[in-house]
Amino acid sequence: MIALGSNLGDRRAILTEAAERIAAIPGVFVRAVSTFIESVAVRTSGPDESAPPYLNGVLVGHTYLEPHRLLAATAAIEDELGRTRAERWGDRTIDIDLIEVGGRRVNDERLTLPHPRAGERDFVLAPWLEVEPSAVLTGRGRVDELLATLRGASE
Repeated sequence: MIALGSNLGDRRAILTEAAERIAAIPGVFVRAVSTFIESVAVRTSGPDESAPPYLNGVLVGHTYLEPHRLLAATAAIEDELGRTRAERWGDRTIDIDLIEVGGRRVNDERLTLPHPRAGERDFVLAPWLEVEPSAVLTGRGRVDELLATLRGASE
């Protein structure tokens, strides 16, 4: 499962282009792309209502690529679509995050799988649940239950 986000430029067009480019990576087979939802920008300090809002979505499928090769391919797409890395969690044309890759666990200086904050992000869980109702976040549980708990905590 791969999450997409954008809060600069023509967000919908950028996310659509990113999804198409990911689907074109040799060895990647996209089964579904979620609808896109808007969310508040999240900074290292927390939600930032003053920043441009994000448009987010996910895509699910499968791949024969090892996680680091997939990461390299998606980072190249980010670069091609104008991503700059000037500020951690700053505004960006495109953000592509690997959330789950075949239930693999990876934790090194370049990649952590499953994504360490995926279970805390409505903008990841809600679109994921839309396209994969029985989804499970490795080590955390069912996505529907994680989303219900998250939404219950924010009420």
